[in-house]
Amino acid sequence: MRKTSCPGRLIFNAFLLCSLCNFGLAQKPNIIYIMSDDMGYGDLSCYGQKKFTTPNLDRLAAQGMKFTNAYAAAPLCTPTRVAFMTGRYPARTPVGLIKPLTTSKRDSGYGLTPAYPSVATLLKKAGYTTALVGKWHLGFVPEQGPNNNGFDYFYGIHSGAADYISHKGDSRKNDLFENEQLVESNGYMTDLIGEKAVAYIKQPHAAPFFLSVMFTTPHWPWQAPGAAPYEDTVNFRAGGSPEIYAAMIKRMDDEVGNILKALDSMKIAGKTLVIFTNDNGGERYSDNGGLSNAKSTLWEGGIRVPAFVRWPGKIKANTHSLEVAITMDWTATILAAAGAQADTEFPLDGVDLTNVLTGQSNQVERSLFWRSFQRTKHKAVRQGDWKYLLDEKGEYLFDLSVDEAEKNDLKTKAPEKFEALKKQLAGWETSVLPPIPL
Repeated sequence: MRKTSCPGRLIFNAFLLCSLCNFGLAQKPNIIYIMSDDMGYGDLSCYGQKKFTTPNLDRLAAQGMKFTNAYAAAPLCTPTRVAFMTGRYPARTPVGLIKPLTTSKRDSGYGLTPAYPSVATLLKKAGYTTALVGKWHLGFVPEQGPNNNGFDYFYGIHSGAADYISHKGDSRKNDLFENEQLVESNGYMTDLIGEKAVAYIKQPHAAPFFLSVMFTTPHWPWQAPGAAPYEDTVNFRAGGSPEIYAAMIKRMDDEVGNILKALDSMKIAGKTLVIFTNDNGGERYSDNGGLSNAKSTLWEGGIRVPAFVRWPGKIKANTHSLEVAITMDWTATILAAAGAQADTEFPLDGVDLTNVLTGQSNQVERSLFWRSFQRTKHKAVRQGDWKYLLDEKGEYLFDLSVDEAEKNDLKTKAPEKFEALKKQLAGWETSVLPPIPL
């Protein structure tokens, strides 16, 4: 029998395309969320770094909107990652109270589970395929792993830190996984994360994708490409130098460049929303951009982070925002861009920043809250330009519009504002889980 064209197939394809349009899949963007680890506010040249350059991240920032009042939800890894995954304050989820999660027996029962819907789970319901490459740090057993929390694919580490060469994690055992299987891979950790991200972008996609790229850079151990692995007896926090630190960040910048090139080569850059930010302030070798203090504290140096967003056709290039943003806002913005719905039982604390990004309106002023209890006893609230801060040495009130470095305590000059913010903070604490002591 002579082969002929199949009109039925054409009708089916037309029906499928129409169905995709009806569900919004044809218009939904791919989404890439990139998070660095322990980077200082001033560690990128587009945020003032003078000792080395980060051309690829600078280019990404210049092609969209750069934020100068963006915050991490916490001053340490685990709680900030909980906030992004759930779109809620860390203290609404038990694992978010652990600062940070360790391999100790005490922490073994804590981890993210499907009881608290993740951004990946919600995006899957909206028709997305999902992947995470890099650092997880939200649980050490399969039930608490990425594949059980909405991610179709995972490649990376469960620990808070791992040797960049040997890939040994917090317990000094190999911690490199592909999905739920331990794997042996040769290569520098930053390179491996970048390579897997590029491979994911370049594979065929029948649906829009969400890719979370969680670099371990520049978290200790401080190892430049080509370094020897740490001996098991050497503390991960030992060693390093400003030059090694710069090489680590520059290598991450290279990998971000490779990710952007992959989007270009696949001709999907114009269809992809890209967000870059960091999980908390930097520490020993970081440039915190003149902000006070560092990681683990609720001073600005511990929680203010670089953040920028590129969304071709939606966000005007070379734009700058003074709007206050926090980790959970990126979750809410991603879900809105994808047409995904939050779980009604677990309402988001983050707000959708789409109107800010597109220049349609300014964000309504609100209050943001922080609490750190286990390793430091800090509390803070920011409302508008005002910030109340409590640490082990006392209480403070700062006007961040003129004092980003937090040098001028105004609590005696503005006592009403001081007391009002303290009251707000106390009220917020009644709405979240109580802290867990060490």
